[in-house]
Amino acid sequence: MTTPLAVALGLCFPSVFFPLRPLVILLFGIMTFSGALKLTAKELGQAVRDPFPILLFFIASHIIMPLAALFSSSFIFSNPDIITGFVLLFAGPTAVSGFIWVTIFKGNKALGLTLILLDTLLAPLVVPATLSLFIGTKVHMDMSGIAISLSFMVVIPTIIAVTLNETSKGKIPETICPGIDPFAKICLILVIAANSSAIAPIIRFNDPVVWSIAAVCILLTSSGFLLARFNGFIGKCGEEKRASLIIAGGLRNNSAVMTIAVTFFPETTVLPALLSIIFQQIITVVMGKLLIKKTI
Repeated sequence: MTTPLAVALGLCFPSVFFPLRPLVILLFGIMTFSGALKLTAKELGQAVRDPFPILLFFIASHIIMPLAALFSSSFIFSNPDIITGFVLLFAGPTAVSGFIWVTIFKGNKALGLTLILLDTLLAPLVVPATLSLFIGTKVHMDMSGIAISLSFMVVIPTIIAVTLNETSKGKIPETICPGIDPFAKICLILVIAANSSAIAPIIRFNDPVVWSIAAVCILLTSSGFLLARFNGFIGKCGEEKRASLIIAGGLRNNSAVMTIAVTFFPETTVLPALLSIIFQQIITVVMGKLLIKKTI
């Protein structure tokens, strides 16, 4: 119930949580640090040495899902901006917050982190290429901005956490995890509430188009989780790796997608990403329990 509560808090009290937006990167960093404290350099190396799950992830996330978004949205909507918004949403990189969900559902942290790092770093190449291929739109992304954000949200906290774990031979994580893990969950609530508060003033739930977009968002997002689970079977992955594939394959970095949409496209293009913020975390809880059934 934490995630729906956080969404509701952000939508109902935007003036309270919107001021937290500048702290989102820091809160992400704390969550990543907490999740990576028990990670070792050896585990990261093992994830990279097994490229097949990574390849399956990229095929599903950046070819199959954008195609599914294109066909389904084209069938339902006539507005090309909405169609573009759906393709953009499902061509976007996986969510950085997915690392927290990998931890919650006892996935393979090394694989989860590897997918997040690679997908985010390659986003300046992958997303414009996907859009150009499927809708003929050329997009230029702020590669340096993405790299800097990623560094503070994932790379730097992970390096510090792994270093502390390695140098202390696991003693530091044993000491501080009981205190920092609950705080990391609070950070997750604050991040979701802050993101939800940003869209509160512009969402009009009495517009039928909004509900139609929301329904397609829910359908496609759920399909992304199901496709990722199928990939786990194809790759003959164990339960932990399968959980990481499911989370990374189902989640999208809505903040990054919204930034691209606002910067390069008409206003209507933002709607799928805006509505996805509301439903994505809730869908993650439901699909995680259905497909993984293994939580901390």
